[in-house]
Amino acid sequence: MNDMTDDVWAEQKPTALLVLADGTVIEGVGLGATGTAVGEVCFNTAITGYQEILTDPSYAGQIITFTFPHIGNIGVNDEDIETVNMASSSGVRGCVLKAPITSPSNWRASRDLDAWLKARGIVGISGIDTRALTALIRDKGMPNAVIAHSPDGVFDLPALKAEAAAWPGLEGMDLVPMVTSAQSFVWDETTWELGKGYGRQTDPKLHVVALDFGVKRNILRLLADAGCKVTVLPATATADEVLALSPDGVFLSNGPGDPAATGVYAVPTIQGVIASGVPTFGICLGHQMLALALGAKTMKMHQGHHGANHPVKDFTTDKVEITSMNHGFAVDRDTLPAGVVETHVSLFDGSNCGIAVEGKPIFSVQYHPEASPGPRDSHYLFTRFMNLIREKKGEPVLPERA
Repeated sequence: MNDMTDDVWAEQKPTALLVLADGTVIEGVGLGATGTAVGEVCFNTAITGYQEILTDPSYAGQIITFTFPHIGNIGVNDEDIETVNMASSSGVRGCVLKAPITSPSNWRASRDLDAWLKARGIVGISGIDTRALTALIRDKGMPNAVIAHSPDGVFDLPALKAEAAAWPGLEGMDLVPMVTSAQSFVWDETTWELGKGYGRQTDPKLHVVALDFGVKRNILRLLADAGCKVTVLPATATADEVLALSPDGVFLSNGPGDPAATGVYAVPTIQGVIASGVPTFGICLGHQMLALALGAKTMKMHQGHHGANHPVKDFTTDKVEITSMNHGFAVDRDTLPAGVVETHVSLFDGSNCGIAVEGKPIFSVQYHPEASPGPRDSHYLFTRFMNLIREKKGEPVLPERA
């Protein structure tokens, strides 16, 4: 399979390959880091926010195909990074683009995307018919693949095919250790304002402990915005370690990989938190592992949900919000135990997007409410979490929506 259909690419020798596990070889032009990387190929339908996507720790182990053709045209900066550790990669294995990266044209840009990818060790390929690759993923599911970039165009194709075929895939894979924080720390940075940049929470009224399975920076900012001191703990923290900090609430973060694999050590912690009665809020991987802790099951999705245009209905309000999503696993609603209700559902495919425990201050969602594609349709969930804490403390609650 050769997708270098445009004349501009036909004259150039392939310097990058995407080799699928079934032996399919897609040729293109290399960008970013040189070398090879193996992972699961997904597609993302967002037309903005590529830097946030490429630094989202939930994409660890994946090669991202951008369906929007013009990626890199606004460059990159130091403010739009989502991984907490700015010096490290998020775990993204590679990126697949249609058009070449152009010179950045944006007043916030401090660097071009190609140089940034090189610095972060992310292998890229351009000149690809991304519509054809997306259709393949839609029909056959997310394939395992090797992405390779060699400026001289020399590749050991049999070895690449063998590596792609041998990679076991994300099912059963715990990727959280490569993205979680190594030690605990306190977060106080608040959200960005034009002309001011990021602020600081100097007078927190509540204390939230966040379990870091690959948390995004803007989640922590919105918790700080909501009036919280946020203590971030590594994914391996025990329930005793969490509760020893006397939190008003516990947050379960997003993250990569198979929730059942990470749940081997995280679910007992979550169950201990649940038993304590502390208000608890989970997002994405945190949502899936909360469901596991409550007795439900998760399942691998055919093509996953990755994009910033996903409509979700909140059954508790009958409102529809436009959300940002990034997950390849989902909670199986048919396994939800008695007392656990479905609160949100995807209007794309009807999959579960939220749960809550009846009579207890515990809930979670399958999407990213800290993102702003709607533009801020889902920010109310942070107020909902704060209100559960306030109710527990006997304090007045706030309106969920301004």
